[in-house]
Amino acid sequence: MRPTDSDHQTFARWEQAVEFRLFADAAGPTLTVPEQVAAKVGDRIIGGQLAPGARIGEQELADEFAISRGPVREAIRILEREGLVAVLPRRGAVVTRLEAGELRELFEIRAGLFEIVVRKVVESRPPELLAVMRAGVARLEALAEDPAGGDAYAETTHRLIQISARFAGNEKLRRMIAALSLQSLRYSKLGLASIERRRRSVKLWKQAAKALERGDLEQMMLLARQRSEESADEAARVLGAPAA
Repeated sequence: MRPTDSDHQTFARWEQAVEFRLFADAAGPTLTVPEQVAAKVGDRIIGGQLAPGARIGEQELADEFAISRGPVREAIRILEREGLVAVLPRRGAVVTRLEAGELRELFEIRAGLFEIVVRKVVESRPPELLAVMRAGVARLEALAEDPAGGDAYAETTHRLIQISARFAGNEKLRRMIAALSLQSLRYSKLGLASIERRRRSVKLWKQAAKALERGDLEQMMLLARQRSEESADEAARVLGAPAA
């Protein structure tokens, strides 16, 4: 079934609720200074402006934000906790490198958590989620053929996963999946960079949307696992690691 105008409006509303940044779910009115710095540096890492291995200079950040080095050190600790930065002896803080071992671990954990989401949403099949899936898959179809659409495609798949998690009715589960997205999105962008790979991915997403419509749990579970494994294999291939 092709998405209606109402489906697109529903997807646009939910799309705005998903941000790929640190503290996107912060309940308080303001962030501390270290949290603000961590969020801005995190945006640069997730967006690719800071490449893997790039040095995060304490003094440079202190000068940029006109603050002392104390809050910068705390911001770096936050980024380290989130897996975006590593603190190395004699080198200081650097953007974490993309590694096949971490890739496998992240995708395995995320796939396991998403299977819980699938069980819950297939049971209830919320009409609003069905609308989101129809419009979201249509967006993926367009991005799959766009030579420059790789990053946006990966972000859209992550949004569909996170939006689905919001309908699962388990707040801790939703937060865990959201946190993993900050680390795994960089790998997903690698795995979905080529048009050929995105064409394969969108085919699986279309099948998943149909399975959700008819309440086919077994098929949904199979497709979710298949998408994750194929994306992980391609990202590992780009990184130069053998397929699992």
